[in-house]
Amino acid sequence: MKLKTKYLGLELNSPIVLSSSGLSSTLQGLKDAERAGAGAVVLKSIFEEQIMNETALVDSYSDYPEAADYVRAYVRENSLGLYLKLIEDAKQQCSIPIIASINCREVGEWVDYARVIETAGADALELNIFLLPTDKETSSDEIERHYLNIITRVKNAIRIPLAVKLGAGFTNPLAIVRELYYRNVKGAVLFNRFYPTDIDIERMTVRAGEIFSHRAELSNVLRWTALVNGALPLIDVAVSTGVHTGADAVKAMLAGASAVEVASVVYEQGMGIIGEMNAFIVDWMRRHDFRTPADFIGRLNARNIPNPLLYERTQFMKYYSSYK
Repeated sequence: MKLKTKYLGLELNSPIVLSSSGLSSTLQGLKDAERAGAGAVVLKSIFEEQIMNETALVDSYSDYPEAADYVRAYVRENSLGLYLKLIEDAKQQCSIPIIASINCREVGEWVDYARVIETAGADALELNIFLLPTDKETSSDEIERHYLNIITRVKNAIRIPLAVKLGAGFTNPLAIVRELYYRNVKGAVLFNRFYPTDIDIERMTVRAGEIFSHRAELSNVLRWTALVNGALPLIDVAVSTGVHTGADAVKAMLAGASAVEVASVVYEQGMGIIGEMNAFIVDWMRRHDFRTPADFIGRLNARNIPNPLLYERTQFMKYYSSYK
């Protein structure tokens, strides 16, 4: 009985993947994840916005254009250089797939980063597009075209497999994932968690909310994983929010996930939780006579269950009112 599976065309020894986070920002963190049993790692994202902010700090050189250009170039190359070094070192010292990650919101020079990331040896790229619609004049069609423009530019720049991490706020996630598939994107990661906000009612200030995910968030991800995998089985799905136990991972795979990305639970319980999740999956497979994850991934997606409307029910009060 083995946990070997495929995601983005890559061979994984386990479907559990360490998600992009501070945990995957160092070579030691990557080694620890591999020892704990992770099937792959997604490196901490290189942030377009962060690099742009850093280069904007050179405005003090405005009276010296050549100096400003030099400093901007240095900031970009230094940030990228450190990232490329991490990829190169990881490929030399780790045997599991190394998936690079770019977090962006616009099309720009950073698209070239994808090319050099590929050259450095990354096995795949996860593109995390961070865009919060705050302009009331911008239609949903415009926003979706913006996303697809970025995705197309990146896909045309690289040959390694590309996965796109999506937010949960699209009007029709199935239509977006279909457009990804048409562009030869290999995977969709569901879902991106935006920076959480909260309000302190005593100080009457806005503050950061809880940064870690909760198991309750898995429900919505399971719904869309099952719907996407049922409608578009040729594109891989990775679940990225709300998985905290081995049982959660099994649920995600039954819904159609080829991989399960974890970070919050690793922060809370340590790398050892990855091994515990693997052990649970193996035990569950043994009890249900499955030899490999491929035997049950998607078994309960929206196409394979007798009543797919179970994933489409939205009238909560109708069912809640009958609960005793």
